[in-house]
Amino acid sequence: MLGKKFNGAIARPMLPFYVSGLVILYGVNSFANTLAATDEYKDDPRSPAFKAKNAAAAH
Repeated sequence: MLGKKFNGAIARPMLPFYVSGLVILYGVNSFANTLAATDEYKDDPRSPAFKAKNAAAAH
């Protein structure tokens, strides 16, 4: 059973799913960055931007 190979294209039929996945991930990342930059969360100590800002100010 493991020795038998089936001829069939995998990448070409799945290309629309790969592209749509990348578009959705880009959209979610953009939305998360937009929400993290709001006034409510800009100065939150858990925010990576807040940590980077404090580290740059300390040097």
